[in-house]
Amino acid sequence: MIRYGRRHWVLATCLSTLAGYVDAVGFLESGGLFVSFMSGNSTRLAVGLVDGAQVAAAAFGLVGAFVAGVVAGALIGHRAQARRPQAVLAGVAVFLAFAAAAGPEWPVAGLALMAAAMGLENGVFQRDGEVSIGVTYMTGTLVKFGQRLAGALTGGARLAWAPYLMLWVGLVCGAVVVAATHGVLKTGALWVAAAAALALAALATWTSPVGREAGAS
Repeated sequence: MIRYGRRHWVLATCLSTLAGYVDAVGFLESGGLFVSFMSGNSTRLAVGLVDGAQVAAAAFGLVGAFVAGVVAGALIGHRAQARRPQAVLAGVAVFLAFAAAAGPEWPVAGLALMAAAMGLENGVFQRDGEVSIGVTYMTGTLVKFGQRLAGALTGGARLAWAPYLMLWVGLVCGAVVVAATHGVLKTGALWVAAAAALALAALATWTSPVGREAGAS
């Protein structure tokens, strides 16, 4: 079992906040699609197959871009080894910078790049080919939060639920920031996201090597 210390959870929460921020930009710019929440896009795809082929095609494209990002993150991480977090986050910053550069003139490309960046971000916390902390999707996180909370109520670790709650709170806070500023920044908000990804690459140095058996989970 992988156990993460507080530093790793701080990084994970920051990554979740970045994901919420970018997802909110994508949601507002696309009129209701997601760049990190692929379950939602899968539902939009299914409904769109009946009610609107254009929405279905857009949702399918975002799912494909996200998966491509996941593949890229795994390959980058494999090559970077112990420097996985820094290398992956540098890639996230590059994708987001290109998405920002695409701007409103190339909205489809911008959305695809955002989705790829979010898929890539999931390569930061990976062990033996599996994502060990999901930072761009919250359904599994909320399940773990509920399970750990039940454990605490039945005599288990008292605060094992806290990191999972913080991941969810981080995602929500990132989205709130975009909702409050989108009217001014528009897709320019992605430059902020790209800079944040670079800052998190530096923060990752503080936590490396990710996955070490250190600290309590």
